[in-house]
Amino acid sequence: MPNKKKKDSFILQAGILAFAGIIVRIIGLLYNRPLVDIIGDEGNGYYNSAYYAYSIVLLISSYSIPSAVSKVIAQRLATKEYRNAHRIFRCAFIYVLVVGGIASLFVFFGAGLLVKMDSAVLPLRVLAPTIFFSGILGVLRGYFQAHKTMVQTSVSQIVEQLVNAGVSIGMAYVMVSLVRDQDATTQASYGAAGGTIGTGAGVLIGLLFMLGVYALNRKTIRRRIERDTTHVDESYGDIFKMILLVVTPFILSTGIYNINNFLDNTIYQQIMMGVRKVEEAAVSTDLSAVAKGTKISNIPIALASAMATALIPGISSDFAQGYIGGVKKKVAKSVKVTMLISIPCAVGIGVLSRPVMMVIFPQPASLEISSILLSCMAVSIIFYALSTLTQAILQSIGKMNTPIINASLAVVIHAAVMILMMLFMDQKYSLYYYVFATVLYSFILCVLNQISVHRHLHYSQEVYRTFVCPILASVLMGATAFGVYHGLYYICKINILALAMAIAVGAAVYFVLIIRWRAVSEEELCSMPKGYMLLRIARKTGIMKTTEEGSKALAQKKQTKRSTGGRSSKKQISKKQTSKKRGDSKQNIKKQNYEKKNVEKKNESIRTKIDEIDDDYWLDE
Repeated sequence: MPNKKKKDSFILQAGILAFAGIIVRIIGLLYNRPLVDIIGDEGNGYYNSAYYAYSIVLLISSYSIPSAVSKVIAQRLATKEYRNAHRIFRCAFIYVLVVGGIASLFVFFGAGLLVKMDSAVLPLRVLAPTIFFSGILGVLRGYFQAHKTMVQTSVSQIVEQLVNAGVSIGMAYVMVSLVRDQDATTQASYGAAGGTIGTGAGVLIGLLFMLGVYALNRKTIRRRIERDTTHVDESYGDIFKMILLVVTPFILSTGIYNINNFLDNTIYQQIMMGVRKVEEAAVSTDLSAVAKGTKISNIPIALASAMATALIPGISSDFAQGYIGGVKKKVAKSVKVTMLISIPCAVGIGVLSRPVMMVIFPQPASLEISSILLSCMAVSIIFYALSTLTQAILQSIGKMNTPIINASLAVVIHAAVMILMMLFMDQKYSLYYYVFATVLYSFILCVLNQISVHRHLHYSQEVYRTFVCPILASVLMGATAFGVYHGLYYICKINILALAMAIAVGAAVYFVLIIRWRAVSEEELCSMPKGYMLLRIARKTGIMKTTEEGSKALAQKKQTKRSTGGRSSKKQISKKQTSKKRGDSKQNIKKQNYEKKNVEKKNESIRTKIDEIDDDYWLDE
């Protein structure tokens, strides 16, 4: 059975990655406001059209690399095959250099084939080199994720997005200034190209950061490899075959899973410009309104993506060792945490869509329609969150083809519905057909993946605490937040203040309700990031009564702090080893005699301790 500390650490690691993911998306939203102000709604439409095309090529070529690399390396690390794990790492590098290079060239020279709006070609070509660097970055992130530590990935993502934000705004302004004397469409196209320069700059800085982290850990990596003399080296030919066998399903499932944005964008452009004869600038403006809502709704989905990323190494490791009980526990806990967060987020965004849009994308021309579209697509947050998680679960247990089949069915059904609605129904509601298709896709995929997980793991999620309690608490939270916002806004007319108070009060109401209704136990609360702090708050406020279970958890936490004394495990072990060498007392002599009789056992124990030190090193660094 896996070590309990490591078995339960995935929630913490997911929390770290989720926090980083949310920070990244918040930064993205914050810089998008001045970016859209510079390039306009038309430019934002070109930017997003180029970005969707870039994203789908990136997904196919290198986006799946972190998950795939994480999965196969985690399996080797579970059996302490450090030499083979590093061989896989090297082969993955070679793979992305070749595939990423080809993909970059294809996007640069074939940009006109990927986007239907001529003004989106330039931004897409600017994005082309980013694909190459993203592949290398993905391999490094996957390597660290395989060691069940998400700190490096999280920090690199934040650094990447900060650089992206600064460079995007600056270069968009510069590019628009260069063509200030030309027409609005040309300015919009050049502004969008300037915005995409920031994406490349961010990826490059993120890559340099991860290379630095890897360099700092080279000694530990080399030490592990040198000690691994008991396993047979896998041939590079076999490793490449394995990578292809693992990566290909990841690519297909992830590509199909995420192709809906690109596909929906393309369908909308083709029908509106080709059939309905709408001008390119107007279509781009419409797509900008949808993109605004999508970017906001993607923030809570970051939690599911983070949970899925953190889940893959742990489940792959447990599954490889035949520990099915551990797999089921991880699945149950991750689904519950995801629902506890995604459901209230969906309700909150749905009822506060307009004030949220006023803060992030306040452009008057598109404010009303963007707010309505955001409110309509809010429910998809729940479906996307759960489907993202279940996809990772299926991949982790070796059911690589299942997500592909499920996503393919969802893509075909939702695309057919969207095309029929846009061709045969009232044209003025075309944007609503777009959003409806998005929600439909997420729902179908969510249901199919959930059925598949149940079938393959013989697993059923607890319903009342996972779904019923969060839904009821979220409804009451939403009503409260809606009332608080409109009441305060009526009095002070300050949107940001009223929104902040509504969110704070709504969050407090939700927290109280899920605690009072026992949707979360003390043990589950403690396992979450900052869980001990939340438990103390719940107790001090009288929301949660003290139980023996919770007291033990807090006592254990305090005892751990006292025993460590704020020192690292390395120092502790060093001191223990030093103390063993001191003294010539009778006790020490007896101990030495005992140790002589158990030399082999002691050596094995020392090797195990050294491995644990290295594992802690990865987590601490």
